[in-house]
Amino acid sequence: MATNKGKYYMTTAIAYASGKPHIGNTYEIVLADAIARYKRAEGYDVYFQTGTDEHGQKIEEKAEAKGITPKQYVDEVSSEIHRIWDLVNASYDNFIRTTDEDHEKCVKKIFKKLYDQGDIYKSSYEGLYCTPCESFWTESQLVDGKCPDCGREVKPAKEEAYFFKMSKYADKLIDYINEHPEFIQPVSRKNEMMNNFLLPGLQDLCVSRTSFDWGIPVDFDPKHVVYVWLDALTNYITKIGYDPDGSSELFNKNWPAELHLIGKDIVRFHTIYWPIFLMALDLPLPKQVFGHPWLLQGGEKMSKSKGNVIYADDLVDLFGVDATRYFVLHEMPFENDGVITWDLVVERYNSDLANILGNLVNRTISMSNKYFGGVIKKTGVEEEVDASLKEVVSTTRQKVQDKMDKLRVADAITEVFNLFRRCNKYIDETTPWVLAKDEAKMDRLSEVLYNLVESITVGASILHSFLPETADKIVAQLNTTIRDFDELDQFGLYESGNKVVEKPEMLFARLDQKEVQEKVDAIMAKQKEEFAAENPETAESSDDEEAIDIESKDEITFEDFGKMQFQVGKIIACEAVPKSKKLLCSQVKVGSQIKQIVSGIRKYYTPEEMVGKKVMVLCNLKPAKLAGVLSEGMLLCAEDAEGNLALMKPEKDMPSGAEIA
Repeated sequence: MATNKGKYYMTTAIAYASGKPHIGNTYEIVLADAIARYKRAEGYDVYFQTGTDEHGQKIEEKAEAKGITPKQYVDEVSSEIHRIWDLVNASYDNFIRTTDEDHEKCVKKIFKKLYDQGDIYKSSYEGLYCTPCESFWTESQLVDGKCPDCGREVKPAKEEAYFFKMSKYADKLIDYINEHPEFIQPVSRKNEMMNNFLLPGLQDLCVSRTSFDWGIPVDFDPKHVVYVWLDALTNYITKIGYDPDGSSELFNKNWPAELHLIGKDIVRFHTIYWPIFLMALDLPLPKQVFGHPWLLQGGEKMSKSKGNVIYADDLVDLFGVDATRYFVLHEMPFENDGVITWDLVVERYNSDLANILGNLVNRTISMSNKYFGGVIKKTGVEEEVDASLKEVVSTTRQKVQDKMDKLRVADAITEVFNLFRRCNKYIDETTPWVLAKDEAKMDRLSEVLYNLVESITVGASILHSFLPETADKIVAQLNTTIRDFDELDQFGLYESGNKVVEKPEMLFARLDQKEVQEKVDAIMAKQKEEFAAENPETAESSDDEEAIDIESKDEITFEDFGKMQFQVGKIIACEAVPKSKKLLCSQVKVGSQIKQIVSGIRKYYTPEEMVGKKVMVLCNLKPAKLAGVLSEGMLLCAEDAEGNLALMKPEKDMPSGAEIA
């Protein structure tokens, strides 16, 4: 058994129960599960919590539109989220719902405690309100007159509300973050929170609402309901037994959490609001909040309104559970957004899972049966090439551990596959089929196959945290078990004389791109039909972005011009921006980077025409949202007297990333 390393309490953000989660939402639970399984393997006593956030105005409105109660609505959605979390083999210990009676009871107590000690006070709020985000904004916080978070319309609103005195604890939080650099990860998220929110000064936070009813009532003022963040964030303590009147043994054992794993879009709430709530409750802060990047469909944030949603159950139907897990874990960078397309999934499936891993296991077992009746025997007939293989195998555990300690899960899984790649290279180096032709070399052949089986056993044991079903299948075919974590830096523990299965199961059979695409087309066609039926009002939509004005500019100096970074880019993908007749959203490869750029040129180019073009890009333009879509640069165009636009392109074929001087 692995050495006992103590407790490890980790959580995901609780999924908002407004609809079925897409693969970008599901990525978080798979990532969290990989971390939880790895920590258990290391020897930690893991408590892994997830669940659903079920209150708020948006849910109340969705339920009303369907003609059912909010509770009926969230029961349906939470059940679907629960199903998908189970589908992807998430090994959580607790699934919390914010409509759970014990959670609601504790939230009321927390609200009353904070009110009684003077941290919460009653006033009124007047501002600009975004219903989808359930957030108030001031005029100065808007971007292009719209919600800075989602880009949608905001409406003037005024209502009586309770407020939390955020400024009371702001300095204490700033000191804590400075003294605990590991608290917010990656570091870029920490810098954003400090520079954009904490250092400029915090406004008091609205923590109750009266304009809707679907929420936890403030028991001493029942016309108010507790606002979403005080309700949702406290799940991390309420559901492990926190109570202002006396907490449970489970809470005393597990708090503070070792890790809150969340999306980068809600880092502010988890690293500013939540720590301040905890300070007010005189509770220790979680040890780390990790804001992971997004998984984008073709480089664009997935949204049902854009009709570009990929769902986990569709991926599982086409590729299987572990192939789905592999893709989302392997393709997500540590800080930057990852990209998922159906083509990329097929490519990874064939190249990594079918070729590197599946073929390795199949070849090894097949050769063992062909040459030795499946008996794996260590003979001690070693050669110099063996040392290199053994070095890779015996050091992989530490390499993976180093990556996992920093939550670099994609890099960790790459290290495991480097082990399998080395095994394939070892087969090429030792040529077992040549050894088999010489009776005098049969002991050497036996040693080679022993080394392969041992290496695959170690690799599968490390892989278990990431692809548990596949790892179990591998060791079953090798007639062994997942090896203990503390033994994974040792080579030679596979029992000599053991016998592998007679007929190996193909773990991942290669896929035909055309056949997969036919199934994908059917899935997307059905999805579009369902969305159109559910949202007939979106069939006709007007532009809501500002017009693009071209006007005379003041003279600039050569120094001013030198601040602009112009480069050649290649458009690798392009889509029309939903609800807009003017905008196209392009994914532009500039050197090794991919920038998302929104341009008002839909009248002059179709998305299909854009793909493949070499264009001139202003790369260091400050990012901004147009119609709710983030744009990270500008495509240069020429305009004639009638206002027609044409993309500026290099006269000669220049490489992507070439500087324009």
